[in-house]
Amino acid sequence: MKKLILVGLVLFAQLFSLASHAALFDDTEARKKILELEKTMNSQNQTNQASIAELQKTQHAIEQRLTTLETLTKNGLADTQTQIEALKQEVARLKGELEVANHNVETTQQRQKDLYTDADARLRKLETVASPVVTTESTPVASAMPDKSSQEYQLLELANGLSKESKHKDAFNAYDKFLKDYPNSKLAPDALYGLGYSQFALKNYKSSMATQQKLIDTYADSSKVADAMLNMANSQIQLGQVTVAKKTLRDLIAKFPNSEVTPTAQKRLKMLEALK
Repeated sequence: MKKLILVGLVLFAQLFSLASHAALFDDTEARKKILELEKTMNSQNQTNQASIAELQKTQHAIEQRLTTLETLTKNGLADTQTQIEALKQEVARLKGELEVANHNVETTQQRQKDLYTDADARLRKLETVASPVVTTESTPVASAMPDKSSQEYQLLELANGLSKESKHKDAFNAYDKFLKDYPNSKLAPDALYGLGYSQFALKNYKSSMATQQKLIDTYADSSKVADAMLNMANSQIQLGQVTVAKKTLRDLIAKFPNSEVTPTAQKRLKMLEALK
């Protein structure tokens, strides 16, 4: 725009200069020059007007594009914000569902544990009332007794007495001493079973299982193997290893169908299989 104004001023100055000196020329020549200048100015003015119109048109187009971009940007930001809010709500919903699921799992696990504990307590109560086998299971009995006056026999009897009195920590120490003092004794299977049972009573279930497994592996022909397997199944139940406990009980029943502890194993297996 400044350039166009400057061109107009120059042309106007020229026209003014020619008019001032018109007297130096004859009228015809002067008019001719003036007409030519007017024509040139009109042409230049039209060109300038066309340029201005084109610039205005371009400016209007730019303004429209800018308005369109601003609108698109506003709409885009609004859509993005809406999507973010929707995602936040979805995350909150999923978090809530996850918390509910975790609570349900914990509740189910606790209920299952309570069922196992209740079943075990009921079984023990039934066994105490209806079967003398519990005495065989809980109180180690010597399978091959040496002379009753020997220290070997007296130490095992001491351990058995402590076990009967439910002094399981003292019984554990007595059985452990017996096995250290008489590792090759014929009464070692009985002492191993007593040691494992004391560990079970003290709630050292994994240690109890390891002790009874040692008895089974070392003294496979001992009459205490069936008792050891039943005690192992009890430890597995306490640890929540119900599937493994069922297998242990089935193996006991299959290998020792005539054992005194087999009826107890059958009842315990039936109770476990009834649990869902």
